[in-house]
Amino acid sequence: MAFLRNLNQERIVFAITIAIFALASLMLPGFFSAENLVAIVRSISVLGILALGMSIIIIGRGIDLSMVAIMAMTVAWYLQMLNDGTPDGFALLLALSGVIAIGLINGFLVAYADVPAIFVTLATASFVFGFVRSQLIDTDAVPVPDGHWIEFIGSLRFADVPIEVFIFAALAFAAFIFLRFSKWGRYVYYAGDNPEAARNAGMPVRPMMVLRYVLSAISAFTAGILTAGSLQSINTRVVNSTLLYDIVLIAVIGGIGLSGGKGGVRNVLVGAALIGIMLNAMTILDIPLLYQNLIKSAILLAAIIIDGLLNPRDEQTAQQGDI
Repeated sequence: MAFLRNLNQERIVFAITIAIFALASLMLPGFFSAENLVAIVRSISVLGILALGMSIIIIGRGIDLSMVAIMAMTVAWYLQMLNDGTPDGFALLLALSGVIAIGLINGFLVAYADVPAIFVTLATASFVFGFVRSQLIDTDAVPVPDGHWIEFIGSLRFADVPIEVFIFAALAFAAFIFLRFSKWGRYVYYAGDNPEAARNAGMPVRPMMVLRYVLSAISAFTAGILTAGSLQSINTRVVNSTLLYDIVLIAVIGGIGLSGGKGGVRNVLVGAALIGIMLNAMTILDIPLLYQNLIKSAILLAAIIIDGLLNPRDEQTAQQGDI
């Protein structure tokens, strides 16, 4: 009975992850090969970086539907400037300025204009995709210039482990320190749990909200750079893929409550491991993409229902309109 009382969503998902990994290793040819394990870890790293940014938003009682658009379109614009002959330092400065500006706009509209985050970030995603694709880049897929440092990062390994893994580990550690040991990180939890009480206690709830969206945008740009390095290009059609749902799925299934104020980096690690292993196993089984999306949608729906049961939204939460 004591064992059952200690069970929570995170521990259950971790046990399921271990079980799926063990079964796949025994039953799927090539799953446990070194090459495939590296591929799994690499995909988990990029998904995990995106999920870290999303989780900081969700813990503070919000949502960011613009992450994939920021990831793809800002990196595509950066690469397009490089291919057009723009000096690297200036191009990177412009791209980063655009990323931070998008995060500031999202945060300002949610925090100070009181527009629900789901509508703000959905509109931002559509605008960023449409503006960049029509005005700033020439094609859907923008290649990395030969000999550029992004190309070098894509091939860089330590002990046969891709650099993405170490970057994800460093960012996960930084996010853990920020959330658990910094004053502003604690504000994220307090505001997510009860924003009105946090504001009445004198916490800078609105500036902290803006900071969260800026951090989310920067994490998306980082994931985009690593993706471009891995593939030697960035394809803007990823904006219309199911990647955004994978990011939300990692956060929710890992145990981060949509009602806010709950969760952390460990939940992201568990959720990313489960989704990464599951997607890899389905690919080896040659399950059509349509059915993969159906399976992921069913898991996401189940996770949201479970989250609603474990973390019921009170009347004050429902009035926030953030999710």
